[in-house]
Amino acid sequence: MRAIVVGTGAGGATAARELQSNGFKVLILESGAPFKPFTRNLSWSEPLRRLGLLGGEKNFRHLFPAMDMQRSSADLLLVRGLTTGGSTVLSCGNLVRTDNGFKEIGLDLTPEFQELEAELHPEPIPKQMWRPLTRKMFQSAQDMGFDPKPTPKVVDPQRCTGCGLCELGCRVGARWDSRRFLQEAVNRGAVLHTNTSVEKIIVADNLVKGVLTRCKGKNIIIKGDVVVLAAGGIGTAQILKNSGLAVKDNLWADIVLTLGGVSQGAHQLEEPPMVWYTEHEHFILSPYLDILSHFFHKPWRNVSIDDRVGLMIKLADVEEGTVYANGKVEKSLTSVDQIRLEEAIEYASRIMEGAGVSRPFIRGMYNGGHLGGTVPLKKEYVKDMKPSWLPEGLWVADLSLARRSQGMPTILLTAALALRVARMIIEEYENG
Repeated sequence: MRAIVVGTGAGGATAARELQSNGFKVLILESGAPFKPFTRNLSWSEPLRRLGLLGGEKNFRHLFPAMDMQRSSADLLLVRGLTTGGSTVLSCGNLVRTDNGFKEIGLDLTPEFQELEAELHPEPIPKQMWRPLTRKMFQSAQDMGFDPKPTPKVVDPQRCTGCGLCELGCRVGARWDSRRFLQEAVNRGAVLHTNTSVEKIIVADNLVKGVLTRCKGKNIIIKGDVVVLAAGGIGTAQILKNSGLAVKDNLWADIVLTLGGVSQGAHQLEEPPMVWYTEHEHFILSPYLDILSHFFHKPWRNVSIDDRVGLMIKLADVEEGTVYANGKVEKSLTSVDQIRLEEAIEYASRIMEGAGVSRPFIRGMYNGGHLGGTVPLKKEYVKDMKPSWLPEGLWVADLSLARRSQGMPTILLTAALALRVARMIIEEYENG
C-alpha cells in the first residue's frame, strides 16, 4: 500500500512516521528545500535597520527562504515554514495541550497528547536561564493574579545557548523539530522528495489515484493509494481548491501582536523566548522579542535590540479568512479581534509597568503563524477523522481540521491530530 504524505511539519512528519512503521510504503513530498538555520550574526543589519534600508518584510525571504511571508490584508502578515520541518523549525519549541473547539464535537486527543509528551519530554527552561527582567515580569504577572506558568518546551537546556532566536532555526540542535520524526520515517524506508510542490489531487470515480506535482519546472504525476495532506491551513486548502474540492472560508491564524517597551540593558535575546505564559479566555501573554517588528516595523526602529523589551499577545482570532487556488489569502482583523486585543494590550501594559519597563509601549507588527480551520471537523466526522466530502483515499492531517483558533502554541495539537488520523488510515486498510 503506497501512501503519499504532503508536507513535513508536525502533521506530515508524524503521519509519515506512523504509516511507514505500520507497513505502508511512504513517499513524502515537501515543496521547500532542506532547512538551514539563519545566521546568528545580526550586528551587520543594525545600521541598515535604523536607517530603514532593509526594506519591507518581503526582503527577508531573500535572506531566509525557509520563512514564507505574505500579507493577507494591510494590517496582517501571515508567516509559515516552507522547508523540511515546516513551521516547527521556526518555532519556539513550546509543547502545551490545547483543544479549543474539539470537546464540543466529541473529540478527545488525551491519549495522543500523553503518548507524544511521554516521547518528547517537554520541560520548562530552568529559571536560572531567564533574564532578570523576565523574572520581574513573571513576578508582576503573579502579583496581578494572572497565574503565570513556566512554558513546557522541547528544548535541551544543556545545549541551548540562549540566543533568543528560536524562530530562525536552532543552530545547535537544542530544540526538537519535526525533522527528527521525518528522519525516523526515512530511516525506516520512507522516501523524501524536497523542492516538489503538489499542484492537485488526481481523483477518478471518487477514488484517489495520486497527485500532480511540479519539480524543476516539470509536471509529474505520482501514483498512490492514499494521500495525506499536511501542508498547513493555506497549503492544504490551496491543493484542495486546485483539485476542485471545497474548503471553508474559515482560516484562523492565532494572531500575534508584541507590545514593545524599553529597559536599558534588558538583553532579552540572551534567553529562550516565551519561557512563561499567562492564559486568558481569548489569548495568552508571554515574553518575546519580535524579530519581524525589530527589523521591519518603523515605530520600533529607534531602540537598540539590547534595550527593547517585548511581551507577546497570542490571540485566538475569529475564524474568517479565504484561501484561493493560487495560494493567495484574504484575512484581516475583525472588530471582535480588535476588542480582545485591546484587553490583552491593557493586561500586557500593566505587567510591563509592574516590572519597571519604560513607556511608550509601542505595538509591533500583526502577524499569524498557526494556520488552520479550512477543513474543519464536525461531530459526524470525528469517528473516521475525515470529512465525508473528501474522496476515498484522501485524508487531512494538520491544523486545517481544527475548526477553532487556539490562541496557544499548536505543535502538540498538530502532531496529535496527525497521529489519530494516521491510525485511522492504518485501521481502515487493515480491515479493508
